[in-house]
Amino acid sequence: MTTNRPLIIRRMGLRDYEPVWRAMQTFTSERQDETPDELWVLSHLPVFTQGQAGKPEHLLAPGDIPVVQIDRGGQVTYHGPGQLVIYLLLDVRRAGLGVRELVSLIEQAIIDTLSAVRIEARTRSGAPGVYVDDAKIAALGLRIRRGCSYHGLSLNIAMDMEPFARINPCGYQGLAVTQVADFVKDTEPSEMMVTMEKILLQQLLPQLDQYSWIDVRQEFE
Repeated sequence: MTTNRPLIIRRMGLRDYEPVWRAMQTFTSERQDETPDELWVLSHLPVFTQGQAGKPEHLLAPGDIPVVQIDRGGQVTYHGPGQLVIYLLLDVRRAGLGVRELVSLIEQAIIDTLSAVRIEARTRSGAPGVYVDDAKIAALGLRIRRGCSYHGLSLNIAMDMEPFARINPCGYQGLAVTQVADFVKDTEPSEMMVTMEKILLQQLLPQLDQYSWIDVRQEFE
């Protein structure tokens, strides 16, 4: 018999990257069998994050933007204001959820979110994330420790895209990067952020609901 488990949503606003990353590590290291799963919803101040296997040659000209070497998979990416980030702190072993399955449901939630605002998006074989035509609009990066996931997804919504030109995004030279604001016009960036966050959570939660994380509680810091 399946037991319903709570899923806590924490909306954290605009945050420095490293303290949030360290908090994810601590949460994952200290969680117990009965610890509820959580989604952390936020944006970051400008930062480049370099994955475990990240190659320095993909950092072309970081300039005044800090670079943080972290413990997720993948290469380098950029986070900044106007980008929606959701970290998934889930006990995947307890849920019987495979990593590839988790990646697929995240990607599908993003695709369905973009479809809701008439943006046709897709995945690309061998390159995690979501694309519009040949341009990347959302990135994924996960770490599994002790059977639990952390890190998550980032969706470009209404941001300064210039820093992406300072790197080879996700390790791909010349990879084009796009955002929701390139397709949805006449909407204020702050309103667009609120709308896209609401839609993405609406798409993501039913995906997780099949694993019985159904008692959603919202906590604001």
